[in-house]
This record gives sequence, structure tokens and C-alpha cells, in this order.
Amino acid sequence: MNILSIQSHVAYGHVGNASATFPMQRLGVEVWPIHTVQFSNHTGYGQWTGRVFDGPMIEELVDGIAARGVLPGCDGVLSGYMGSADIGTAIVGAARRVKEANPRALYCCDPVIGDVGRGVFVRPGVPEFMRDQAVPVADVITPNQFELDFLSGMSSATLAEARAAITAVHALGPRVILVTSLETDETPDGAIDLIASDGAGLWRVRTPRLALSVNGAGDAIAALFFVHYLRSGAADEALSRAASSIWGLLAFTAQAGTRELQLVAAQDEFVRPGRIFVADAL
Repeated sequence: MNILSIQSHVAYGHVGNASATFPMQRLGVEVWPIHTVQFSNHTGYGQWTGRVFDGPMIEELVDGIAARGVLPGCDGVLSGYMGSADIGTAIVGAARRVKEANPRALYCCDPVIGDVGRGVFVRPGVPEFMRDQAVPVADVITPNQFELDFLSGMSSATLAEARAAITAVHALGPRVILVTSLETDETPDGAIDLIASDGAGLWRVRTPRLALSVNGAGDAIAALFFVHYLRSGAADEALSRAASSIWGLLAFTAQAGTRELQLVAAQDEFVRPGRIFVADAL
């Protein structure tokens, strides 16, 4: 399996491609990473060095890959943080090129916009680009609760509201939706929910909440879910496998007491999670 992953990248730590690439490789996937930015570390530290790239550079790299004649063998495109709408246009264009070369290929968009408690943290124009251009052409999307609410224009404070919001986002175009870090009126204290929907069924995984604050977990679970969905074609199986692996990674990181995901040290969790969380039908 080959996946073109177009995301941000950091030299130190694990966010963007630095979080998504290795888990996919550990699962036996060939990853073709294109970086939209290259920073020394993630911006949560308050200080960083590096550069944001532009749309034409993304297009140039895709041209170079296409020149190798390998796009027909690309099984999927994964995208995450988009530094600008210009970069977003290039990413959507890359997804279209891959799907023209291989009609069976899928596009997974992690619509990075913001988060509960933080609000929008991307540049002006990016949230609207995600809603109006990226999400409608994506086959799979992996929003968090804040992003689900933004894309749907609705609230998801209750399970019934979350169902309605997911239905509304399906109407935008994506066939499969994974909602991460979801808290509704049914979520117990000390727990966190993940919900996957393929338009025909809805499934939930509930895991214990861990006492840690790290960056990059969303990038990792988007990659894991996409790989498992490509292989199985089943949203519930992909949810169970991805949720189990990400919980194992976060538990390992919490035990280590570090600020960065312990991606390498916990790598066996991607292949053989120590604890399996079954997806329950809703």
C-alpha cells in the first residue's frame, strides 16, 4: 500500500508528518511525505524556527512524483494542517490527480481548524476552505468535536445533536467520518468518546481519559484510521483498531511523563495494541 501524505513537519517531536508517517510505515505502508511547513518543533512551545512552504512548491513535488509514473499505484492521499488556502488548493489538486490515475484511491482529510477551549487556530480563510472545498471532495474526514460543530454549523453537546451534526457533514460529501475527542451528555467523567460513521452505521469507542496534554495525537489517529479503513473497508473495524493503538500510545506517553508523543518507544501499539477497545453500534 502506498499513501501520499501532505502535512506539516517538525524536526524535533511528533506532529503532522512527523506523527503520521511512522505509524503508517510500522503497519507496512509505503509513505510518500510532502511537507507543507518544516519547523524545528511544534508551535506549542512558543518559539520555533523554520519556514512555511507555498502551493506551487507542493504542486512541483507532486509533478516530480508523477514523473516517476507511480501515481496509478497510490492507494490514498492524507492531508492535515494547511498553512494557507493556497496550500489547500494544491493539496486538493494532488488528491484529484491521484484519483484520476487510480480511481480506487481515497482522499482522507483531517480538517484541522481548531479545538474546544482554544477556538480557531489556523490562518484566516483556512476554515472556510476546509468546509467549502476540501471536505466536499474528501472520501474520509477526521474532525475533532470543535471541527464537527464548525463544519455542520451545529452543536454536538448531546449524542442526538452529534448524530445530526454528523449527518449534516455527510451531506457535504465525505462517505466516512471519524469524530475524535468527543464529549456529549452521555460521556461519563473520566472518559472520552470517538465516533465513526459511514452513512449507514454509527459506532462509538469509549476510552479512559488520560492525564496528559500533547500535540500530534490527532495526526496519528487520522493516519491509523485511514490505513485500517483502506485495508478493511469497515469503519467500525478501523475505529476499533485506531482507537486501541492511539490509547496505547497516549498511555505510554503519560507514563513516561513527556511533552512529546513516545511514537518510537510505543511503536508496538500500532501493530499489537496492549488493550483492545471494541466499537459499539449506536
